[in-house]
Amino acid sequence: MITLPPLPFAETALAPHMSADTLATHHGKHHKAYVDKTNALIAGTRYADLPLERIVMAAHRDGNTPLFNQSAQAWNHGFLWQSLRPAGGGTPSGALAQAIDRSFGSYTDFSEAWTKAATEHFGSGWCWLTADGDRLEISAGHDAETPIATGKRPLLTLDLWEHAYYLDWKNERPKYIAAFLDHLANWEFAAANLAAPEAQAEAA
Repeated sequence: MITLPPLPFAETALAPHMSADTLATHHGKHHKAYVDKTNALIAGTRYADLPLERIVMAAHRDGNTPLFNQSAQAWNHGFLWQSLRPAGGGTPSGALAQAIDRSFGSYTDFSEAWTKAATEHFGSGWCWLTADGDRLEISAGHDAETPIATGKRPLLTLDLWEHAYYLDWKNERPKYIAAFLDHLANWEFAAANLAAPEAQAEAA
């Protein structure tokens, strides 16, 4: 059985960029529903005693689409809350900044590529910053797609489903993306994932 992880900050902590109403609905209703549905699907099966990350990978390997969709959404949301922080955003530093410069040219080039990928993604999904060795990549996946299913190492994510931003930003996804980069991105979390990939499962 898996459990709903608590938010790592108060529901009011990300305002005005992400409101308490959004977090209460997103975490307390959407995320909780994915956890509850995953538990219902694994009850009495060989998946029942696996940790969430292994459920996601096993469901993907087995072609168990209903379980993959629910468990991957549960895992993605756990990773999302860690990807956000009060007074976050701005330009990262240290080894992460160096990796961004090496992979994209500069932080400005990275932010433009991230904004383009997240804005132009059609429909629901996620925008991911992942690492492949010492190279970083940006990708936007549909629905419940998650990099852990294909062996990639996630560093940071942003939820592109409308429930993540509609109460605050209505249909203006670009403003939501800008608020994430400027005020919410948890670069310390991304840097920790880059330095210690084995820690990502514990963080989610």
